[in-house]
Amino acid sequence: MLRRRPIARRAVRTAAVVGTAAAVGHAAGNRSAQAAQQQAAQQAPPEVQYVEAAPEPAGISPDAVEQLKQLASLRDQGILSEEEFAAEKAKVLG
Repeated sequence: MLRRRPIARRAVRTAAVVGTAAAVGHAAGNRSAQAAQQQAAQQAPPEVQYVEAAPEPAGISPDAVEQLKQLASLRDQGILSEEEFAAEKAKVLG
């Protein structure tokens, strides 16, 4: 019986040391993780780059297309002459 007590004490002491080492290691790991997060938060955010909107296509508007269709219809019906159609077309296209 006397032999078992010193072995049991050593086992308890070893368990206590191992447990303490694990707790300290865990705490150190948490501190380093927090430090890494703070460092990442303190770094300057990436520079925002603005992209210009694409210019509208150089063409005629839908309203102008509709007016040209009406003018062409009037020309086809014989209401407008070719000269009148060309003049109105020039006005619409600016």
